[in-house]
Amino acid sequence: MEGTVESVVFESDDGRFSVFKIRTKQGIVSAVMRTRCPRVGEQASLAGEWVEHPRFGQQLQVNSCKIVAPSSRSGIERFLGSGAVKGIGPSLAARIVQVFGEATLDVLRDAPHRLREVSGIGAKKAQQIAASYSELAEWRDLMLWLEMHGISGHYAARLYARYGTASLEMLENEPYKLADEVDGIGFRTADRLALTLGVDRHDEARLAAGIRYALGQAALSGHTCIPEAALVAESAKLLGANRTEVARCLVALDAQGQLTSEDYRGEKLIYPEWLYRAEVQAARRFKEIKQQARPLPKRDVAAWLEDWSARENVKWAEEQRAAVMASWEHGLLVLTGGPGTGKTTVIRAILDLLESSRCRVVLAAPTGRAAKRLAESAGRTAQTVHRLLEYQPGGGFGAFAKHEGDPLDADAVIVDEASMLDIQLTYHLLRAIAPGTRLILVGDVDQLPAVGPGNVLQDLIRCGELPVIRLTTVFRQGGRSEIVTNAHRINRGMLPVFNAPGEFDFVACADETEAAERIVQFCRREMQQDGNDAWQRVQVLSPMHKLACGVQNLNRLLQEALNPPAPEKGEQPTPFGVLRVGDKVMQIRNNYEKDVYNGDVGRIAAIRPKQVVVAYPEGQYWREVGYLPGELDELQLAYAMSVHKSQGSEYPVVLLALVKGHFPLLVRNLLYTAVTRAKKRVVLFGDKAALQTAVENDRVRRRYSLLAERLVDESFFA
Repeated sequence: MEGTVESVVFESDDGRFSVFKIRTKQGIVSAVMRTRCPRVGEQASLAGEWVEHPRFGQQLQVNSCKIVAPSSRSGIERFLGSGAVKGIGPSLAARIVQVFGEATLDVLRDAPHRLREVSGIGAKKAQQIAASYSELAEWRDLMLWLEMHGISGHYAARLYARYGTASLEMLENEPYKLADEVDGIGFRTADRLALTLGVDRHDEARLAAGIRYALGQAALSGHTCIPEAALVAESAKLLGANRTEVARCLVALDAQGQLTSEDYRGEKLIYPEWLYRAEVQAARRFKEIKQQARPLPKRDVAAWLEDWSARENVKWAEEQRAAVMASWEHGLLVLTGGPGTGKTTVIRAILDLLESSRCRVVLAAPTGRAAKRLAESAGRTAQTVHRLLEYQPGGGFGAFAKHEGDPLDADAVIVDEASMLDIQLTYHLLRAIAPGTRLILVGDVDQLPAVGPGNVLQDLIRCGELPVIRLTTVFRQGGRSEIVTNAHRINRGMLPVFNAPGEFDFVACADETEAAERIVQFCRREMQQDGNDAWQRVQVLSPMHKLACGVQNLNRLLQEALNPPAPEKGEQPTPFGVLRVGDKVMQIRNNYEKDVYNGDVGRIAAIRPKQVVVAYPEGQYWREVGYLPGELDELQLAYAMSVHKSQGSEYPVVLLALVKGHFPLLVRNLLYTAVTRAKKRVVLFGDKAALQTAVENDRVRRRYSLLAERLVDESFFA
């Protein structure tokens, strides 16, 4: 539809989201766009789809926007008076149009010095107005250029933020650089643009970009490397190219040092250079830490253990005792075990043992939630690994202040939830461990592996070269916890039993829609019973983000049911939906300035002009954190979350959607991870066939990595 922009309802500071009203032949239309909106008075041609907002009614979700500058005197005056051009308000706009009429915009573009002909405008003011209008014109030209070449104008904000006035030059001359340098623009978008500009399908730059993209996709799937044949096949399929020419380009990239290769047992494995460096250096540091630990003073550790167990009223299993002894004897120790096997007790004992020998011990975990749990259980301060290493946002690979030149001040480092460590974070952690310092990694190797590339904990156990203690004896609640019992049954490939209603339940559902409805009903009932505490007690999990029982739809349904719109509730539109006072939200990346971390869950306490305030629980108190509009992409609704996002956390009650539509992700370690997030109750919603599929499918998708092999064979350090 086409029309004239009437008003701007909202626009984020970073220009990535806006709401505006446009007057069309059909009347006033409310439009939502994921970029900076047109200015008041401008003509816009919009394409998109209708969506129904629960509070604001029908809106046009804009996918394409072409802007035409206003041509009438009244349109130009409204445009200039809207605040779009800095330094011009309604009264000055009227005076400018009175002088220049319909030629006003031509004057602003081609002869801005003539603005001094208008009363009240001096040389400095004219220069300010000219600069602002020039930026606005460049922005509009950029959006129009993108739309003319079949690319959504939504990308204009990101391009302008990265390249400024050089954006159009970059688009025309080096389109494939966008995939590497602009957030949100991947290879497919850059490739579509390049082809519209006439780039040959067999161009070396295109082939190289496709190979880098395919290699990056492998890393996103958890691999540190990929077999050459598989990379060539994937790249050729992506590019629609001949495998021979792709292989030839791959050889050239290898020779130029843009990627790295490793021959292993007759197979050539291709790495992104940064992952190769991380894997090789991590292997070297693991061996050095194992060999270089400072000897501790002679002491009867067995007698100390007996005294400690009597004092703490702890009955040791033999493997627990062995774990504490191993922490004293070895510079590097891997401790693994399932729920209820006493990992927390062992950590406490190791802490007390080392500290009683005047060792400085630091505790860390990969996520904020896991670090808080570790601090609570150990009774000591614990940090995220990023904070421990003094991570500085925006600093790339050199963003960690702690490294070999300024190592951690510690005699021992204990990292919990080590199954969540990917190879890159592991590499930076190992760099910061000083010679002689002990390292103890604790985690459940049967849980899902890290989201990032590598499978560090499993590789350390698999290599057979390091001290590893596996805890197997179940202690929690005397071994009678149905959650713990069923978690271990699932891990052994056995179906869970449902002998304890109210502790471990299965709700059979005819289809995904019914499962989603039953989950909503359960949560609504819990809220009616427990009031404001229910949002912290109950956590909905799902294997997937899409479909009726995916995270996105469940969050939408739960928000509607548990926190519907009301006149007294403030709301904030975002690119991903509406945030409302009272909503349960999750921080999805570490923010050290705000002291909130990936996985932290809170509630929206207030929505103020240009600020959303989230209250995070901290013990008996709440801490309020403010978010500007440009920071709202750090938040997402958290009534439901993925099983991966729940790692490192525990909740009193876990509800898990388990339906046939989740088939691609129905694997044993995902079900096991979900169940072990619960402390008091688990409820599965779905069908028994999906449950059986998940239990029987122990196919852990192979992650290509040579970390274990490097730990065995030192020739791989070359």
